[in-house]
Amino acid sequence: MQKVIVGLSGGVDSAVTAYLLKLAGYEVIGMTLRTYVASDGTESRCCEIDDARQTAAALGIPYYVQNVQTEFAKYITGPFVEEYLSGRTPSPCIVCNRYVKWAKMLEAADNMNADHIATGHYATVVQLPNGRYSVRQAEHIAKDQTYMLCRLSQEQLSRTLMPLGKLTKAEVREIARKAGLPVAEKPDSQELCFVPDDDYIGYIEEHAERELPPEGDFVDEAGNILGRHKGIYRCTVGQRKGLGLSLGYPAYVKSLDAANDRVIIGTEQSLYSDTVICGDVNFMGISEPSPGECIRGFAKIRYAHRPQPCEAGLLPDGRLKLLFDEPVRAAAPGQAAVLYDSEGCILCGATIE
Repeated sequence: MQKVIVGLSGGVDSAVTAYLLKLAGYEVIGMTLRTYVASDGTESRCCEIDDARQTAAALGIPYYVQNVQTEFAKYITGPFVEEYLSGRTPSPCIVCNRYVKWAKMLEAADNMNADHIATGHYATVVQLPNGRYSVRQAEHIAKDQTYMLCRLSQEQLSRTLMPLGKLTKAEVREIARKAGLPVAEKPDSQELCFVPDDDYIGYIEEHAERELPPEGDFVDEAGNILGRHKGIYRCTVGQRKGLGLSLGYPAYVKSLDAANDRVIIGTEQSLYSDTVICGDVNFMGISEPSPGECIRGFAKIRYAHRPQPCEAGLLPDGRLKLLFDEPVRAAAPGQAAVLYDSEGCILCGATIE
């Protein structure tokens, strides 16, 4: 009997993951990572320990809580604030998966002599004909979560189980009901687990460890001043609402000039580009190609973006260049770009520059 540690968040997806693996004959251990506790004592929404403990009790499996708040502050909350202050739009969940959740769960697996870890993501871990591990998009694409997994390493993937890749959310809830799991009807949370009420600006202002960027100018692409903003961290590429500009045409944030505290404004058409340059590349389904080698694939530049056909290749400095067949809208520095093959398996993930 193989032993598996299941990351229990307190939600229905991880609960059903534990149930299905126990049903399949695994020795299942439940574990919750305590990632973040707010100043008022509120727990992070991805580590709701009371609900996770109830799930483990209902399944009759051992359950442990591991405190990872130090690692979470180092890799997630601190960099999250600093990225916004620097005029970028971070993807904290992607970083958390590799450097906090998978790292700490695999550490626990080694300590407990467990063969695998498992999560309730809607995706499937696959080993490709070339021998490399990747994650394949969920069969029901509306729930696909592969984008958030694009930084996982080969070692991490080789020991990971994801049993929900072929299920719909409705099917997962029905399994939970029939199994009598106490979280069967628990609603999903779409917000960042550590930002109350999705109030990014309030969180940044409360937790910034340096002076906030000052007010500055809205300027057009020619440098003409259009108005004043209250800090670049309040703006993101592609934003239209809340700018307070009356220009006689729809105005969008095209880019952020952090060095000069300027927000560059353009039309919607100005947001489109056929070329996206990325750094910090993580090769998953393929090994690192030679500079100049061309790879055909389908790339998405944000979580809700539908993958678009493109050519990808490494530049001499090691960065990744994506050349799309058709221009894509509002590629935001700091967000992830994820390249897939024709079967929906991740080839690589990188950070938009």
